[in-house]
Amino acid sequence: MARTPRFSLAVVRAVCTCLGAVIFLLPTIGVATAESKRILLLYSFGREFKPWSEYAETIRSELNSQSPWPLDITEQSLITARSSDENPETAFVDYLRALFAKHPLDLIVSIGAPAAGFIQRHRPQLFATTPMVFTAVDQRRVQYSDLTANDAVVAVRIDYLGAIKNILQLLPDTKNVAVVVGTSPIEQFWREEIAREVKPLENRIAFTWYNALSFEDILKHAAALPPHSAIFWELMSVDAAGVVHEGNTALARLHAVANAPIFSYDESFFGNEIVGGPLVSVLEVSRQTAAVAVRILGGEKAGDIEVSPVGFASPKFDWREMQRWGISESLLPAKSEIRFREPTVWEQYRWQIALMSAIVLVQGSLISTLLIERRRRRFAEVQSRQRMAELAHTNRYSMAGELTASIAHELNQPLGAILANAETAELIVKSPAPDLEEISEILADIRRDDQRASDVILRLRNLLKKTPFEPKNIDLNEIVDETIKFLSGLSIARETELVGVISPLVLPIRGDRIQLQQVILNLVVNAMDAMSNMTRTQRRIVIKTARNGDSAEVSVGDTGPGVLLNKLKDMFEPFFSTKPNGMGMGLSIARTILEAHNGQIWAENQALGGAVFHIRLPLTTLPN
Repeated sequence: MARTPRFSLAVVRAVCTCLGAVIFLLPTIGVATAESKRILLLYSFGREFKPWSEYAETIRSELNSQSPWPLDITEQSLITARSSDENPETAFVDYLRALFAKHPLDLIVSIGAPAAGFIQRHRPQLFATTPMVFTAVDQRRVQYSDLTANDAVVAVRIDYLGAIKNILQLLPDTKNVAVVVGTSPIEQFWREEIAREVKPLENRIAFTWYNALSFEDILKHAAALPPHSAIFWELMSVDAAGVVHEGNTALARLHAVANAPIFSYDESFFGNEIVGGPLVSVLEVSRQTAAVAVRILGGEKAGDIEVSPVGFASPKFDWREMQRWGISESLLPAKSEIRFREPTVWEQYRWQIALMSAIVLVQGSLISTLLIERRRRRFAEVQSRQRMAELAHTNRYSMAGELTASIAHELNQPLGAILANAETAELIVKSPAPDLEEISEILADIRRDDQRASDVILRLRNLLKKTPFEPKNIDLNEIVDETIKFLSGLSIARETELVGVISPLVLPIRGDRIQLQQVILNLVVNAMDAMSNMTRTQRRIVIKTARNGDSAEVSVGDTGPGVLLNKLKDMFEPFFSTKPNGMGMGLSIARTILEAHNGQIWAENQALGGAVFHIRLPLTTLPN
């Protein structure tokens, strides 16, 4: 049987002792872990003075991001840096020493050259053993010989000559550069340093220095700069009138009135007023500062940490300022970054434009197809009209055969009268005493009969003439009356009574006289054919004209046998005919002609017998 193992009493006691020790130490470990690192951020000038305010805000953010410990960050401003009077510094040193006497600091971070100079001047009296990081300060402003083992430096290197050369690269025609700089000690230092650095360019451009002017005078001068000028913003903390300028107000006011583009050296001024170029990166300096601070707080000796000065970052430019001053993108240095570029319409509405383009293409294709179809249709209509005109012309020729007897009868009457008058005139002339008055009357009769014969021939010629469709303003009453006269001879020959009932109202229409006359001729001749088997007294055709609202109407009624009800709709179709030898094209041609005139034609049977054909045409206005 297996035996259960037993622990000795000593082992049990040892385990209990260790557990008790761990439980006892847990509160102490928690307190140690929760203890914050105390850091002082010392500003140059004040919290709202650029560029140091931008560095302070970014350094604070980077410290909180990189630190594994909770941080207790205190901020103080070196307002004594605004003047060269060092007397107030002693009181400020005493204030800081008293402020942190009971709560020593773990680290001091000085931001900007004025703060760095203050720390180095009063290090022995202030915090002799507290680690310090000097940051956002040009390496020319650091007293490296005065650094202690507790000091680390994250310096920058401002290349003023490179900054001015950037202006000349973007604006090759520049002749004058106005430098904005104040009168505080640090600003006077940089005024002299800039003048020294840009000395090689003095033969190419002229420099105007604003350190001796009040800011109000600077604004006036900047608003009236000569052509081909540029403005370089160094710093404006205190102007020549002793006015202190915090934040970004001064730069914004200058930007509002200046008639030349503004440039600078630090990224903290970028975003609204300056064109841009190679700039000191606020983020890069802040990241390195926070990294050095964390190393010091972690136990490293500040003096053993070496960081290379931070130079200009890759150039960045403000698209809005480039557009304002006409700076071409092709002139920018290589690897330049353009910010605030206004997106093109394509970039903003790419999908909408693509969709609309597709829709336009589809619509364009549809429109093109419709235009092609319209062109084909119009071509087909033209061809159809030409064929219709040819058929109508052929129809008129065939009708002319039926009118031959009537035409011959009409011609024989005036020709016979002319012959009789001519013979009578000849006898009178041969008489011993010719009656000249009677001869004159005979000649007048001859002229009248000749005109009558000429009118008959002209009507026939017009009927047979092949002419294109020529709509004109005409009176429908005149066409009907003329057609009745033209058919009078045929009605006599066919022993048919032809009656015209013409409306007393003018019926103005727009159409082709010959084609409309042909329609009426077709209807009348068809009516005569329909009554061919009836007695003479039964043959009667009535042609009426009337106004019906906005339309003019013509009706041709006969006393024939009428039309079968099932044939009323078919009789206007091509090749439909009730005649043994008919082609079936007359009524079809008539309908085609009337449709070309925006008119209508239909047929019906009369209550008392016979058929009646109705024509309706839109009225128009005859010219005066």
